[in-house]
Amino acid sequence: MQKLSEQDIEKLLLRFPDWEYFDHALHVEFEFDNFKDCFSAMSRIAFECEALNHHPNWTNTYNVLSISLTTHEAGGVTKKDFDLAEAIEMIVEVQE
Repeated sequence: MQKLSEQDIEKLLLRFPDWEYFDHALHVEFEFDNFKDCFSAMSRIAFECEALNHHPNWTNTYNVLSISLTTHEAGGVTKKDFDLAEAIEMIVEVQE
């Protein structure tokens, strides 16, 4: 998988206004109404991660989910990260 240039990343991020690029990764934070809703979204995201065979670095504190995406084998962000970001956006959007 080919690492994307910073220009390509910035262009693709236009479709993901809540996401940021720094430290060689895509980052986002979602806030839910409660822990149950947050954990439910995490569970649905986990199934998508398995299907794509791509796994985020993420943390959960009560109702807040923080996600970082990078492709370790490529040493940065790849199309795979944007594919997962798109799937995550769809899951979270349905949840809201």
